[in-house]
Amino acid sequence: MKIRQRILINFSILSLSVVGFAFLLIFAVFSNYRREEYQQRIKDHTISTITNLSEAKQINHNVLQSMNKLNINKLFKERTLLFNTRKELIYSSINDTRVEFSKEILKSLGPDVPLLESHEGDTDIVGVYFVFNKEIYFGITKAYDAFGFSKLAFLKNTLFILFGIIAAIILITSFLLSNRITEPIVSMAKALENITIHEENQFLPIPKGQDEIYLLTIRFNELMKRLQDSFSFQKHAVHHISHELKTPIAILVSNLERLESEKDPLKLLIGIREQKIDTHLLGEMVNALLEIAKVETHAKLSFQAIRMDDLVFDGISEMKKIHPKFKFDVRFDSKLDSYNGLSIQGNFRLLKMVIQNLLMNCINYSSNNRSEISFKNQGRKLILQISNQGKNISHSEVPYLFQHFFRGENSQGKRGFGLGLVLVHKIMQLHSGEIAYESTKDHENKFTLSFMN
Repeated sequence: MKIRQRILINFSILSLSVVGFAFLLIFAVFSNYRREEYQQRIKDHTISTITNLSEAKQINHNVLQSMNKLNINKLFKERTLLFNTRKELIYSSINDTRVEFSKEILKSLGPDVPLLESHEGDTDIVGVYFVFNKEIYFGITKAYDAFGFSKLAFLKNTLFILFGIIAAIILITSFLLSNRITEPIVSMAKALENITIHEENQFLPIPKGQDEIYLLTIRFNELMKRLQDSFSFQKHAVHHISHELKTPIAILVSNLERLESEKDPLKLLIGIREQKIDTHLLGEMVNALLEIAKVETHAKLSFQAIRMDDLVFDGISEMKKIHPKFKFDVRFDSKLDSYNGLSIQGNFRLLKMVIQNLLMNCINYSSNNRSEISFKNQGRKLILQISNQGKNISHSEVPYLFQHFFRGENSQGKRGFGLGLVLVHKIMQLHSGEIAYESTKDHENKFTLSFMN
């Protein structure tokens, strides 16, 4: 069953049940009120008859019945029986309506039970124990509330008609409401038919309302973005392995075959060293591909408090071992908190890769063997900037800087495969951080890392 149908059925059943219960309660309350009000009228009529009989003992029975006929308060289908102290019948109305169980009612009446109310079918019966002029009387009256039942029937018909009208309104409203509620879901389902993981930047349209559908759409688009990125990586990885890895491996094998027949020891030594460098770069490329794959597929990472200044100084120490002539100038903003301002929550291994890649870039692309590193706070963010002098990346290439296997014109003649910045970008995303590149006219290249404290 569709969600739209379930909403329609459940809402309609619930609403109609509430309305039906309310109408039944109204009818029951009115019916009970009618009975109590009419039995009070019977009681008053019985007491009035007893009073008249006691005050007019000299009037004969026929005259009293005639007065009873002319009484404006006479009840419909009324039958009244009056008894004296010895419970002997002293008066009976002219109506031939029978009073069932009159002996049982008469027997129950007394000082402790001055009033009994009962009913037989649609007729109401009232028994009264009454003391007037120091004499005890018993009265039993039975009557039919024609006017009350007519009003009760009118109320019942009115409630049935109202229930039908309200039921129609509820069904129409439920239908419109279910359509309106499920419209975003239906639209989402239709949009999903056109979304494929093979094409990038295909997402669900975000609804205007800030409701659960809005949150579901946002989460789905985030998931879709991760899936598309993962698929893009796999696609680029296969393409790169087939086009990039195949070539250096073929060259490596060819050079080794050439060195195999080399007789000159000096040329053989130089060739071996070159092959060692090429093999090392090939290993780095494979490792970078593996690291990006790990980052792409990581579901959970262990985070801890990390001092970014310690991480940078450790990275500088390692770089200095390989490139002792290169200089790193580290600067701290005067307003920077020495502890809280430099600490972030992150994964040590991944952040270490970020620093190592950016420092190695400075070494590879610097024109003066120098790099500047600065720390500062910007609101609740820790800003780390790493810059060096060198050939700038063109503005047309900047949008592709953090894409898979991209290398700019400034990397021509440099060893590498364009994977370092891709890895850095992925790690920054995992840490809810950002990386940005900017260049100046005086050939300065600056990478800016933003972390939440």
